[in-house]
Amino acid sequence: MTLATILAFAAEESEHHGNVALETVGYGITAIVVFAALAIVTLSYRNVANRHAHKAEAYAKAHANDVQRAGHGH
Repeated sequence: MTLATILAFAAEESEHHGNVALETVGYGITAIVVFAALAIVTLSYRNVANRHAHKAEAYAKAHANDVQRAGHGH
């Protein structure tokens, strides 16, 4: 066998006529799952400040004199 025939056989064997779109569906499904998990994590932090409002109010009352008034309109 010559090099040309070996390359021809290798090219013929590696060639397949499948649906490329179906072969890449897994990447899309993986991306959707990852983004959904990240969305759930993001939504889990929603309204966290209101869950601990009593702590924020207590801190604001205890440190009311420590606040420096600066910036626009102060």
